[in-house]
Amino acid sequence: QVAPPVHGLSSLRVVTWNIDRGERLGVVAAELQRNAADLLLLQEVDWNTARAGQVDVAAELAHSLHLNAAYAIEFEELGQERGDKAFIGQATLTRLPLRRSRVLRFRRQSGWWKPHAWIPSSVPLLQRRLGSRIALVTELEFAGGLLVVYNAHLESRSSGPIQSAQIEEILQDVKQYPPKTLVIIGGDLNTKYFPSVYLHRLERAGFRSATGERIERTHAIAMALDWMFVKGPARFTAGDVRREFKGSDHYPLYARLEMKR
Repeated sequence: QVAPPVHGLSSLRVVTWNIDRGERLGVVAAELQRNAADLLLLQEVDWNTARAGQVDVAAELAHSLHLNAAYAIEFEELGQERGDKAFIGQATLTRLPLRRSRVLRFRRQSGWWKPHAWIPSSVPLLQRRLGSRIALVTELEFAGGLLVVYNAHLESRSSGPIQSAQIEEILQDVKQYPPKTLVIIGGDLNTKYFPSVYLHRLERAGFRSATGERIERTHAIAMALDWMFVKGPARFTAGDVRREFKGSDHYPLYARLEMKR
């Protein structure tokens, strides 16, 4: 715990951002300091990798932003190790009281990342990894009740079937909570192909996007990859993709979470 949690908030500024491993950590931190949020869902967050200067990116951001953090390992990055193990994962940073966190490790995965005898694991460009895609699940206290946050990074090496299966796993996991629980699903969903399919699937499950029916480009190469959805007694307003941000090949998506009246 870096800072004392804040109680009594009735609305939240929320952001999701794939920070491209935190390789430009100083730039990312400066952008987030200038554009403060109460709840941050971050993907591609490195820990002890050579490319990010062998630092704990999540811890550095938590300290610089005075927020508390939950972190989960997605992959061990074999090509980024310099003596000690190196990892990439997701981090959820917040001002809210954090009850607990856990990892939803998807059953449906791509085998593209796995090391093989004929592929040099030490070559960073080949991205050999041990691990699997996940959602970091955090249970927070907000507005006198429970807020469950799924910080997801779905498969990129698939034309859609694996991403769809992983979304179904998240929706199945949500069912363990009472029907009126406030739930956010956000992150880099890697919806390169037919993003409206994923939007409408989550809408059928009772979720609403932070950008409504708009499908917004969130990547430098004209793709809608990053999303936030909410279900329960709150709604997102003022959803906005901030394409002026530097520090990553993805753009952050900001929104205001407000309790319904």
